Amino acid sequence: MLKIFEDNCVGCGVCVSNCPFDALKMENDIAVVDSEKCTMCGICVKECKFDAMEIEKENKVEKQEISGYEGVWVLAEQRNNKLMDVAFELCSEGRKLADELDTTLSAVVLASNIKEEAKELFAYKADHVYIVEDEELKDYRTETYTSVICDLINEFKPEIVLLGATHNGRDLGPRISARLDTGLTADCTKLAIDKEREILLQTRPAFGGNLMATIICPDHRPQMSTVRPGVMEKAEPDYSRSGEIEEIEVDISDKNIKSHITDSGKIINLKSDLSDIDIYTTIKEIIKEAKGSVNLEEAEIIVSGGRGVGSPENFKLIEELASVLGGEVGASRAVVDEGWIDKAHQVGQTGKTVKPRVYFACGISGAIQHKAGMENSNLIIAINTDEDAPIFEICDYGLVGDLKKTVPMLSKAFKDLE
Repeated sequence: MLKIFEDNCVGCGVCVSNCPFDALKMENDIAVVDSEKCTMCGICVKECKFDAMEIEKENKVEKQEISGYEGVWVLAEQRNNKLMDVAFELCSEGRKLADELDTTLSAVVLASNIKEEAKELFAYKADHVYIVEDEELKDYRTETYTSVICDLINEFKPEIVLLGATHNGRDLGPRISARLDTGLTADCTKLAIDKEREILLQTRPAFGGNLMATIICPDHRPQMSTVRPGVMEKAEPDYSRSGEIEEIEVDISDKNIKSHITDSGKIINLKSDLSDIDIYTTIKEIIKEAKGSVNLEEAEIIVSGGRGVGSPENFKLIEELASVLGGEVGASRAVVDEGWIDKAHQVGQTGKTVKPRVYFACGISGAIQHKAGMENSNLIIAINTDEDAPIFEICDYGLVGDLKKTVPMLSKAFKDLE
């Protein structure tokens, strides 16, 4: 709120004349504020030469008791009861964080039949695996997943929770953080521990990728981050490892979710009242779009085209080289926005993050948004007519020339090697 110190106010009226919202007036040579009009923009405070005004902000954020939170959790995502690669990537990264904090790494899986599949999480360094199995959990539903996971977090109190920045993870993460009144940093590219304060350092691109911001959540728990598939290095699995599995039984209805853990006679009652939800989602059928499979995240070779390709017809050159090499076709955002190729092929900050063995950047200038999605590739080969293009700053091999001539030559050369 705007506070006025009457003893300091000299009635000059400068604040009144400078207020863009007509929220101030003079009464008896003293400034008076109309609180309904005042937006607390601070212009009057800046213009006042007599220290007669001050914006008094209410601190509505209450510090949470965080001493009881311990451990690192990975929410291991599945599709049709098959764990996604991002689950193993997050376990590998979570292991490093847990070791820094000298604590345990746990994975949480919601599915309908996942017990055998979930054992693989131990090979990727998990110490514990919490399994929640129910037919209603086979397919992702926002309300159900949020309620069950929030119950578990409230019961076990992990200090760090990691999710994949997939379609489901981007929906689930904010729901959990809002319900638990904690923070969430999306699309992290680096995670580390501040050893002195023992808090999570969450680094992500900001301002269109022009700088990297490190975000912390010092006063609330859990500390939550989402990470894009392909960003974190997946460790070599160690199948000699084993760990503890705890099964959690759930009773899901349209009105409530009741969960309890039955392990060695241990019972923990967890209740999530869903009666205030106006629409309770029921999945009748899942229909997959009939189109060619694009698996950029796991591709060994990617041939990407940008605006320099010139036209959608010229993308056949990119597709041919990718076909000869047994790779996938990628694209920059510019050509996706032009409608030359489907968004499923987009690589970059607003597309997919990839890490192939070989990445061909054809007619791509190398804007920072695109670089954010492919700069971790093992080998980058760039083809561009502009020798000053930013892509040449990060590539391993650069060809300055017309891709319409160069790419067919490469396709022919690789064919001749077969």
